[in-house]
Amino acid sequence: MKTWFAIPLWQRVIGALVLGIVVGFLWGPGAESIKIVGDIFIAFIKMLVVPLIFFSLVAGVASIGDLRKLGSVGWRALVLFVVTGQIAVWLGLAIGTLLAPGSGIDGRSMAFDEATLENAQNRRENAQGFEEMILEVIPSSPVQVMADVNVLPLIVFALLIGIGILMAKEEGEPVLRIFDSGNAVMQKVTMIVMELTPFGVFALMAWVAGTLGLDALQALGILVALNYVGCLLIIGIVYAGMIRFIARLPVIDFFRGIADAIAVSYSTASSNATLPVTLRCAERNLGVSNSVASFVIALGATINMNGTAMYLGLATLFGAQAFGVDLSWADYFTISVLGTLGAIGAAGIPGAGLIMMVLVFGAVGVPLETIALVAGVDRIMDMMRTTTNVSGDAAVATTVASLTGELDRAEMISADDV
Repeated sequence: MKTWFAIPLWQRVIGALVLGIVVGFLWGPGAESIKIVGDIFIAFIKMLVVPLIFFSLVAGVASIGDLRKLGSVGWRALVLFVVTGQIAVWLGLAIGTLLAPGSGIDGRSMAFDEATLENAQNRRENAQGFEEMILEVIPSSPVQVMADVNVLPLIVFALLIGIGILMAKEEGEPVLRIFDSGNAVMQKVTMIVMELTPFGVFALMAWVAGTLGLDALQALGILVALNYVGCLLIIGIVYAGMIRFIARLPVIDFFRGIADAIAVSYSTASSNATLPVTLRCAERNLGVSNSVASFVIALGATINMNGTAMYLGLATLFGAQAFGVDLSWADYFTISVLGTLGAIGAAGIPGAGLIMMVLVFGAVGVPLETIALVAGVDRIMDMMRTTTNVSGDAAVATTVASLTGELDRAEMISADDV
């Protein structure tokens, strides 16, 4: 047992991925008999959705600490986080629409419950009007919303609770401690569930390879490649553009300065684990003042998940194409909003993106079984998404510091010595 846990989780997941593919090809359709292991893994992921979103969103909003902090530093950081998040999710939607990575899979041929596809079709036939949609996002009963896993009103309720804690100031601190503790506990529970990932990945990849064969693996390979392309576009165009044209700083020096944070984020796939390194890089290598770095980067580790936002858009299109679900422009808009909010609610730990898929897929009628398709390769993509998130934290902190006069430009230029 000690030997098993001594191996990094990502290495265990990759090993399970390869072994599952081999077993699936050798076993063929009979590999469906071990799909129950993957189903258990997916069931645990679904179990985490409501408590993780609720605690994480409330704690994230309340982490601002004081509405007065939303001054020259706070509002600039929040605007950049939201704008870049929207750019990221629409980029994922654009890539998914233009290149259609899920079109090579016939999801209907897989051994899913037909009720899943019927529910998706019924959702299309019973689409609500705009007024009804607005009323639906207002939670008439928060308890019922949680029981039904109705995520839109759950998000609204969580945001209101977070704002209420901020407004209550000292009187709200006991409640804030509860949500901070709850958020920490849910992250630990999520890490426990993530330890099941190698077993779930093995079973799901064996089932996918045995059922759909090379076509499914090719489609998943394309999805992985597009995930990396999308993340690199965000880093190379959006972040580099912020540094060059808003902060007016050398792009090469910026990326050289955060090289350590990039390395740690890619290897750990955890924004939280990388936080101390990101802070050190921002202050020592980029010249960001301690006050700006500690506030913006800590806030970003909680709510800035642009790599995850991009992927949620891309993965939703992948699932819709695989299962033949037609998405309207209204669905695209819903995905853009939920992709951003879901990224904000995603914990800064490995595998959190899988949990947020439940939020987005359920809202637009994409079968949740799509998660079973992508779970096997999620860790490979998660590493790049985390690198994107962490790079974004540093880029926003540096840009805000430059705009507010809290940046030591001479210190950043000395990053050549890093």
